[in-house]
Amino acid sequence: MVYIWMMNQKGTRPGYRTIATEVGSPEHFTAKVLQTMTRFNLVCAGKGRGGGFYFEHPDVDLPIFEIIKAIDGDKFFSSCAFGFDNCNSGNPCPMHNEFKIIRDNYTEMVLNVTVQSMAEKIENGGARLNQNILKQADTTIAL
Repeated sequence: MVYIWMMNQKGTRPGYRTIATEVGSPEHFTAKVLQTMTRFNLVCAGKGRGGGFYFEHPDVDLPIFEIIKAIDGDKFFSSCAFGFDNCNSGNPCPMHNEFKIIRDNYTEMVLNVTVQSMAEKIENGGARLNQNILKQADTTIAL
């Protein structure tokens, strides 16, 4: 998703094969993930010439929470470390208090980190998805 957003900012709509190559992911897996992202309206897909993946509203921040929820559901954000259905403060599992802190901090992080904020870190040289991303971005800028 970060790669798509970055390429969209440069005026291109990458296809799933390009995305898979650039992020180092198997094509079939990438296609399935992108199919899910499209089904949840997190990204749009265009077919034919000028097609590819794009954000309909690139100026609206997309929290990583939404991507995780689309792929894995939101059960983790309220689940028990042991997987118990009725674990809560009144009926805690042995790890309830410790796991709740981690789970709540993780939830807060993925609500605050966005596709756009991660792309900004990459563009500023403070992070990378993989080595090819930086080379592709540099090549695209040079062209």
